[in-house]
Amino acid sequence: MKIKFLFGIMAIALMAACNGQTEKEVEEDDAEKQELEQLRELAEIQKEEMANEYENFALQYQEMKMQINNDSLIAQLEAEQKRAEAALAELQKTKASDAKEIKRLKEELNTLRAILKDMVHQVDSLQRLNDQLNNENLNLRATNEQQQQHISNLSTERNQLTEKVTIAAQLDATGIRAQGNNKKGKATDKIKDVKKFVVSFNISRNVTAQAGNRSIYVRITTPLGDVLTRGGTFSYENRTLEYSMRKDIEYTGEETSVTVYWDVAETLSDGTYRADIFADGKNIGHTSFSFK
Repeated sequence: MKIKFLFGIMAIALMAACNGQTEKEVEEDDAEKQELEQLRELAEIQKEEMANEYENFALQYQEMKMQINNDSLIAQLEAEQKRAEAALAELQKTKASDAKEIKRLKEELNTLRAILKDMVHQVDSLQRLNDQLNNENLNLRATNEQQQQHISNLSTERNQLTEKVTIAAQLDATGIRAQGNNKKGKATDKIKDVKKFVVSFNISRNVTAQAGNRSIYVRITTPLGDVLTRGGTFSYENRTLEYSMRKDIEYTGEETSVTVYWDVAETLSDGTYRADIFADGKNIGHTSFSFK
């Protein structure tokens, strides 16, 4: 009888111990479920924030397309806009619990953020260049009616070129100097004494431009709008223009000095002359010089 009583007490104690362990496990399970629920909510919030930023990128690309008239840049903007929209579509189909895919889309978001910053810089640079060209044209129009028409044509050509050029890789002519020399090789401002025109300049250092052989063309326009030429031509804006002088150089990406000469064999008039410099089908600089 005593043995049965002891077994009964042990059985009750064992059941009590088992019930205590079960309650602890239930508490631990509840805590784990609560933590997982909090993590899920944080993941959903992060996913929503990413979706908002993707939508914002697409809208910014659309707004920038409305501000410019550059086919090449618009094509880039459209490509990046579609990229952002595609990433947004993927994000919307991705579960917040898919950590690997969320991480990939977050990295894609960082990449798009950097690209957007660069595109904004390109649009701003293009706008500043257009503003500069417009101001320059306004000043030049004040000279005379014939020169006004000539400058207007060059302005149209430059604006058309600006819409197609990749600015970062374009060559640039700096330190442009143009003068007339007499028969002794001395500079003169008297048109009747000019025997040779001399135009010198530097092709600026540009590590983004492709290295290799380049043909540099210089086009001298008289005060009457005529071009000094021996019949040589080059391609510019899908058409053919006459040039005055040409020089072939090997461009390495470093600053390169160039000087060209025009031997005067025609009757010249006094007034303001203009020298335009071209390379790779682009107008890379110009200057004016006057004679009396």
